[in-house]
Amino acid sequence: MQIADGLCIIASMNDHSLKNPEILAPVGTEGSLEAAVYAGADAVYFGAGACNARRGAGQFTGEKLTEAVRFCHAHGVNVHVTVNTLVRDDERQDVANTLTEIAASGADAIIVQDMTVLRMAKEICPELQLHGSTQMAVHNVAGVKMLEDLGCSRVVLARELSIDEIRNIKEQTSAELECFIHGALCMSASGICYLSAMLGDRSGNRGMCAQPCRLPFVCNGSTYALSLKDMSHIAHYGTYREIGVASLKIEGRLKSPEYVAATVDAVRRVRDGEPYSEQVLRDVFSRGGFTEGYYTGKRNHTMFGVRTQEDAKRAQSVLSGVRELYRGPRPAIPVSMHAAIKADVPSVLSVDDGTHRVAVEGSVPEAALRVSLSAEAVEKSLRKTGGTPFAVQSVGSEIDDGLMLPASALNALRRAGLDALYDARAAVQERAIHSPDLSVHAERRNAKPALFVRYASAGQVTPDPSIDRYSLPIEELYRHPEYISEKVAGEIPVLVYPDDEERTEAILRELKAQGLRYALVENIGAIRMAKAAGLIPIGGSLLNVTNSDAIEAYHEMGVEALFISFELSAPKARDLKSRLPLGMIVAGRLPLMQLRSCPARTDKGCGSCDGRPMLTDRKDAAFPIACQNRRYSTLYNSVPLYIADKPLPPLDLYGVYLTVETKAEALDLIRSVKASEPPKSPHTTGAAFRKLL
Repeated sequence: MQIADGLCIIASMNDHSLKNPEILAPVGTEGSLEAAVYAGADAVYFGAGACNARRGAGQFTGEKLTEAVRFCHAHGVNVHVTVNTLVRDDERQDVANTLTEIAASGADAIIVQDMTVLRMAKEICPELQLHGSTQMAVHNVAGVKMLEDLGCSRVVLARELSIDEIRNIKEQTSAELECFIHGALCMSASGICYLSAMLGDRSGNRGMCAQPCRLPFVCNGSTYALSLKDMSHIAHYGTYREIGVASLKIEGRLKSPEYVAATVDAVRRVRDGEPYSEQVLRDVFSRGGFTEGYYTGKRNHTMFGVRTQEDAKRAQSVLSGVRELYRGPRPAIPVSMHAAIKADVPSVLSVDDGTHRVAVEGSVPEAALRVSLSAEAVEKSLRKTGGTPFAVQSVGSEIDDGLMLPASALNALRRAGLDALYDARAAVQERAIHSPDLSVHAERRNAKPALFVRYASAGQVTPDPSIDRYSLPIEELYRHPEYISEKVAGEIPVLVYPDDEERTEAILRELKAQGLRYALVENIGAIRMAKAAGLIPIGGSLLNVTNSDAIEAYHEMGVEALFISFELSAPKARDLKSRLPLGMIVAGRLPLMQLRSCPARTDKGCGSCDGRPMLTDRKDAAFPIACQNRRYSTLYNSVPLYIADKPLPPLDLYGVYLTVETKAEALDLIRSVKASEPPKSPHTTGAAFRKLL
């Protein structure tokens, strides 16, 4: 329940059979690490080295990493380390070094996006838990099960899912699920946003997103049509708990310690059935308030917002108060103590937290001159645990008659005992760590490139024997089965949310029965769907393959051919090794974003929209948007890619990616590509001849 001044009161949750979800806090600096731990987080996540999705945040490496893990473990907090960016072949040794360092530090889990990192982590340290990053765009049952098969114990679900969809996924899978509960929303489904990369040189998939979506983009009268408000689902903690979500994640590794502490404290209060102030959270950071649009499934214009000067001013008024939340450790770890004070031998204190038990020696007691030491006096001294993460639950003692031990000696004994317990909890547990095999057991083939055309609709298709292979969306093939042949692959939608999963699988089975052999897959869950229907997967460029190990991983999953990421430069593509036929897109408008909250939607909904709205930037460049059966939309680049006239790497497939073109335009583009002609209109060479950060 929420009342007018922003104070939220959460009903007490009395069902003790349900497990509380982990409160997972973002960490970008040592200050935010202390803020997260002292405010009451159960776990933290941070980056180690360059291979993480927030390279602009502080990184924990070397001794700094080990000390951070020790600090967290001593306070009962788990550590998840992000290694969730795309990797190039020349970076594999650095990745191996980073993973080895993480394993040796005692961290509990790594969060991964790239198949190379996943495979290498299993080889280096099988004990290290693998969590599939939200960068993998997992948003359905098939995706979660696929990551389970690959060895992930936990999957970080896509942020654009509703609570009913999360429930649906949980009921049909066994992996732990991690869901975002507060923080910034990416406009695009994570991991398949290329706006920053294609409009500049900074790849979000490489941890260097420049956030161009926060700039003015106009669509249907909205000035900031790609800028979403932050999400805040904290008040719904109990529903996540009831569903069985394992971890509730706070976004914000680039945010301040005050932001981290305020958000962690709010979630902890909800967990404990206490009120929290949403107004404080708004004041610390918001973009004109928060949205629950994805949580409720009511995705409309109210989800959009930008950070204003007023938002920034309000933050200054609450920061000092928020800092009180992390002045020092929270006494949250229950311990029991037992003191043995015997004549003529050093006093002994045992401290036990249920897992670790330590014993320390102190001063030899003296004979009492007037009053003998009592159990009450011992307990009074031992219960003073301020400044530590420990809370004394019970104190026992054995004290010989007629002895005396000064309060200073008892205090020293207590400090020594708690220090010893802290060190025992912080100790790095030894693990088996192996050296990875960094060789690639595959060679590039030098086949004559085949032409592969990706059609967006049946209306674009023209019979052309020089087109070696092509694809059509499965919905188009379902309506036009006459196109089914050995040449064609059915393109599975990039995003198949849980409500459409069963129908999509049924269409695939029907198309298989009608003779379809191949499926074009752009998401890891689609690989599982295709194989379940008996179809052979062909990997699309949105699988984000940028290295030889990832190619081999998809080969082992049953993928027959694969398009590399269009973020990979042509020189890097030339060096790839593969047992699979490899392709690259050489012409067509590239998909920059996959949008579940359509920027063209008004307060009246879709209205008379024809499914082809336009979005414009500050320079009046127009970006087409294509509605995908009112399930999601795709934002395409303002100008098409064209590199067919350039020196290209000797790959097996050259792809023409058709989107909004008419049949005549499609035919003209295909002819130009086949002839390696120069482009006839404004175009971009994308990332083919530049190196993205």
